[in-house]
Amino acid sequence: MTTKLTKDNFSDIETTGISWQSVKTSSFTAVAGEGYFCNTTSSAFTVTLPSSPSAGDSVAIKDYAGTFASNNLTIARNGENIQGVANDSLISTNRASVTLVYIDSTKGWLYTDEHNVADLQAATFISATGGTVTTSGDYKIHSFTGDGCFVVSTIGNPAGGPSNVDYLVVAGGGAGASSPGVVGGGGGGGHRTSYPSPAGTLPVSVTTYPITVGGGGASSAQGGNTGANRGSNSVFSTITSTGGGGGAGGASPGCQGVFPTMPGGSGGGGSNGDPGPAGGSGNTPPVSPSQGNNGGNGGGPSPNGAGGGGGAGATGTPSNPGSCGSGGGGNGLANSITGSSVTRAGGGGGGGFRSPGPNGSGGSGGGGAGGNPGPSPSSGGTAGVSGTANTGGGGGGGSGSGPNAGGAGGKGIVIIRYKFQ
Repeated sequence: MTTKLTKDNFSDIETTGISWQSVKTSSFTAVAGEGYFCNTTSSAFTVTLPSSPSAGDSVAIKDYAGTFASNNLTIARNGENIQGVANDSLISTNRASVTLVYIDSTKGWLYTDEHNVADLQAATFISATGGTVTTSGDYKIHSFTGDGCFVVSTIGNPAGGPSNVDYLVVAGGGAGASSPGVVGGGGGGGHRTSYPSPAGTLPVSVTTYPITVGGGGASSAQGGNTGANRGSNSVFSTITSTGGGGGAGGASPGCQGVFPTMPGGSGGGGSNGDPGPAGGSGNTPPVSPSQGNNGGNGGGPSPNGAGGGGGAGATGTPSNPGSCGSGGGGNGLANSITGSSVTRAGGGGGGGFRSPGPNGSGGSGGGGAGGNPGPSPSSGGTAGVSGTANTGGGGGGGSGSGPNAGGAGGKGIVIIRYKFQ
């Protein structure tokens, strides 16, 4: 069964095998062997192709009133491919006429005669579920504050939107170390992002992507030379951000020594001692662009303090030897992937040594401040402040003779953004 459309105005039609029907003005399901004059003057509508077609089945369509450009006609595939692609077709040019013939399950319906037809592919965009969904202009944003799944049901095409997404993946922050001793602040969680970009940078397909949101390093009351707990990794697709390094533990106040620091997305801060340990390495393992920075160095000539944890945007501040001062956490990075600017992955401050030397402040982006010092290294002091949840901020180091716990690291977050219309 075939039809030959020989003129764009459809005045000369060979109707062999095609039975032309009365004018259609609303959505309907086509029947094999029939042709349809479609009038979209009042509104756009959809022609659904026959179900369970056989090879050689054909359907013909003609723009009745020259209105397909203003009110488009959609041809719904009804489970079969069109031109070998699992997409509906969209006719958006006036006076268009097309004939479709079903061939097989691979190519499905093929256009055998096209007149006044531009791009026949219906526009598609990414469609997905998972997390907390918000909208900003033409973009949808999926925010995951805990583990879940990003489930893609449709991808984009050239007539619609890209099949790429932007992402922000922030790992859990490291905990601050616990006193006794003068101890380091926790490093901010690894901070990896593709935003801003014009059309997303990470391609997705129709599948389910498990999302892991890293927890912050847990606070511990144990002090001494034991390093603090590291944050956990956050993962989306091929992107892994590394948990922040825990702050370095210290000796009892006044004792000298070099104690281990902890690497991570951003490194933990160093503890007291002369010489004191260097801050933990950030961007470990290395990625480009960098996911974080080193922690601040601790110790130095007595009296000495501890270093702050590194942040996504800056290295942790080192101690200030000779003044009892401890370093602040490195600042995090601001990002507007949700439509508003939020700073995340700041480092935790080092625990204070003794008055009047200050404790280290938390870095912007959720870093917790170090514990306040007492009047002497052997008295008083407070626990460190925890990093802010879902920022990946590092926890502040504890202070004093203790044991005063270091602050816990803040939990991370995963955010995905794409064009949906």
